Amino acid sequence: MFVLDYFNRLNKNFLSEKTKIKSERIILNIAIASFALHLAIIFLVDFGIIKVDSSDLLSNPIVAIYTPFSFILLYEVYLLIYYLPKSFTTYISKQYEIITLIVIRRLFKDLSNLKLTSDWFSNKQDLQFTYDLATSILLFFLIYLFYVQSKIRFTPAKQDENHVGAISSFIKIKNQIATFLVPVFLILAIYSLSNWLLNIFLPKEDLINSFTNINNIFFEQFFTILIVADVLLLLFSLFITDEFHKVIRNSGFIISTILIRISFSISGGLNNLLIISAITFGLLILLIHNKFERKISNESSKLYFFLLLMFISLLNHTYCKIYQNL
Repeated sequence: MFVLDYFNRLNKNFLSEKTKIKSERIILNIAIASFALHLAIIFLVDFGIIKVDSSDLLSNPIVAIYTPFSFILLYEVYLLIYYLPKSFTTYISKQYEIITLIVIRRLFKDLSNLKLTSDWFSNKQDLQFTYDLATSILLFFLIYLFYVQSKIRFTPAKQDENHVGAISSFIKIKNQIATFLVPVFLILAIYSLSNWLLNIFLPKEDLINSFTNINNIFFEQFFTILIVADVLLLLFSLFITDEFHKVIRNSGFIISTILIRISFSISGGLNNLLIISAITFGLLILLIHNKFERKISNESSKLYFFLLLMFISLLNHTYCKIYQNL
């Protein structure tokens, strides 16, 4: 009982609307300040005021956009946790938004490395920019389609008290999982940021690795934790319903998350292909799930309409009998 009360207090502190608004303001202020600081350091290095080893992090003013984007991504991760207890499809769509923003952020790094040569498709860096550019547009469109499908609602079947109680318990479990994820998110974020800042002062080869650390160390580990959270949600959801299409939907979303997780350990065009495949798979799963829901809803509506006609017919017959007796 004490543990549940403790989790409830943490939930109110971490995942309330007030905390969300406050976190948004703090993150935006940090993002603006970090952009200005990163830009200032680049200019100081460029003018020779600060002496550092050559680094992709300090090579071009465009790269400075990478830093505020990293903080914005952290806020998106917080929103993912925030929406977990409220809507499962919104929670999944936030995962897709995060990986898309990572690709967009990578574009700024790609821009700083463009060679702009006549043999565009033979240059590895120019080719990666092309992949990321095309991928970001396609992902944006796929997320739009996912958003449209996630907003489709069908008339729910009548639920008994036991089912309503099971749903209420499941929501509490989702709140507890979300509450647990917040401190994990904060610890991983602090670790990732500290590791990145410390590696700025290391030799060039370590700096190159540190540039990818903010992509891999935080998000790779965090998406691993999300997979565990998704599996727990799937298992607990079986207490509410064992309907085939809902189990397949939730299982499909886990597979989609796993594909995103795998993409962090792969570079080049295969990375882009895995990300696109992950979101496409999730979209198709949701699309087919909605087809199932529509079919079930239509059958329920037909049954309701048939019962309504029978009731009206019975009333009419009873009224005629009463009228004849008069």
